[in-house]
Amino acid sequence: MTKPDPSNWNPYAPAREKLIDRQIREAQEAGAFDSLPHQGERLPLVDDSAAGDGALAYRMLKGASFAPPWIETDKEVRSLLARRDAILARAPRSSEIGKRRDETELRQVVEAANDAIFRLNHEAPTLRQHRRLLDVDAELAALAEAHRVG
Repeated sequence: MTKPDPSNWNPYAPAREKLIDRQIREAQEAGAFDSLPHQGERLPLVDDSAAGDGALAYRMLKGASFAPPWIETDKEVRSLLARRDAILARAPRSSEIGKRRDETELRQVVEAANDAIFRLNHEAPTLRQHRRLLDVDAELAALAEAHRVG
């Protein structure tokens, strides 16, 4: 057990230090709080007035780097749409073997995207967040056109 530092002795402090107070003090002494964002500044105000009654819940979720399921599903949809766009972008440079690979991959991506869009449309709280399902035939026609251009 370490001896108390007489220079930090406070005659008005309680005789026993609470566990949480000790842990905070030790963390401060170890420098655990030295590199926190906004140190020495006022915390920025966040306008979450659009969240209404759920503002506190949304702020807590955001602080924990957590999002509601429909937002995570929307991220998944965006990722799949980006993969679709990448397939269409590389299509003009594809060989004959690459064209078949592109078609197979595009079918898989569209199917996965439609599954995710279906989930999103059931999880999202309002119609504003809903997305339209992809038309496989239209996507394959766009791919065939991209292959012809190349």
